[in-house]
Amino acid sequence: MSLATRPAPVIDNWNREFWEGCARHELRLQKCTATGKCFFPPAPVSPFTGRPDWSWITASGKGTLWSFVVFHQNYFDGMKDELPYPVVMVQLDEGPFLLTNLDGMDRSTLRIGMRLSVRYPGGPEGFTLPQFGPEGTAP
Repeated sequence: MSLATRPAPVIDNWNREFWEGCARHELRLQKCTATGKCFFPPAPVSPFTGRPDWSWITASGKGTLWSFVVFHQNYFDGMKDELPYPVVMVQLDEGPFLLTNLDGMDRSTLRIGMRLSVRYPGGPEGFTLPQFGPEGTAP
């Protein structure tokens, strides 16, 4: 597997802080000022109020495996050498869901409800992609 060949994210005004946080090994989320709820993906307004009243927080980087699927078909040229690979939906402890990949674990060990934590093993040039692995183990 080579994270360097993965597609690079498209940066905009709303997700820039998220990707800059990943480069610092921090998982950044927006938090609605009125409700105190975190949300993802980054957006100009809170999905809870429709207002631009939010701030950035550093999340715990911990969550629960909510769902997963194993890709057997090549959708991204930069990931064809990884087939078949799991794509996982992690519910972060702060509430939002994050669609991501795994680091340091095999798909055969996946169990819905298992605890995971964020890792930052690398990414395409100029980016660090957040990946998740088993909670409590060193990356």
